[in-house]
Amino acid sequence: MTPVFGHGHLRLYLLRLLDESPKHGYELIQALSDRFGGTYTPSAGTIYPRLAKLEEEGLVTKTADGRKTVYTITDAGRQELADRGGELDDIEAELSDSVRRLADEVRSGVDRAMRSLKADLASAAREARQGSSREEATAAGEAARARQRSADALRDAEIAITEFRQDLRADLRAAAGRGELTDETVSTLKRGLDALVVEVRSSLRVTPRG
Repeated sequence: MTPVFGHGHLRLYLLRLLDESPKHGYELIQALSDRFGGTYTPSAGTIYPRLAKLEEEGLVTKTADGRKTVYTITDAGRQELADRGGELDDIEAELSDSVRRLADEVRSGVDRAMRSLKADLASAAREARQGSSREEATAAGEAARARQRSADALRDAEIAITEFRQDLRADLRAAAGRGELTDETVSTLKRGLDALVVEVRSSLRVTPRG
């Protein structure tokens, strides 16, 4: 996969996320995943060693919160951010480029999967032609076409979800920057998403999770 962060940039970006609010490791991983619209999710093996290094350098502290460890930026960490403010702008531009590259890779992966599926369909068609009966050939062809329709639908669904996340996140960030993002808006979003999940799962005949 294409490298997402330049050398030393993830370390600085973690400080930026902690400057927004204290977070435990999973929240940092989720925050990064959200920044990338789900196209990139760092592993725990990527995040925790960098947090340990930041703590060693006195830029963050950690405290126990039940079974979780919460990381908080220190004054020295904030000074580090202030001293390297110009680099943060470059990192944001770098992240935008990385999101585009990762999206291209996702689309490329879908295209490869589609080519593989078409090859399978061709093979299935040959086997069907060699089958002992017209009924077997028809059944194989219908099954293959059904798989292709499902693959097309999955591709469209994943693209739609990614575009929705990116477009809405931009609007939410803009509203937050103007001080206009309210709890009511967030509640409306959550209710809408909950209703959408129920509707989609119903169409998929998926039993709601408890």
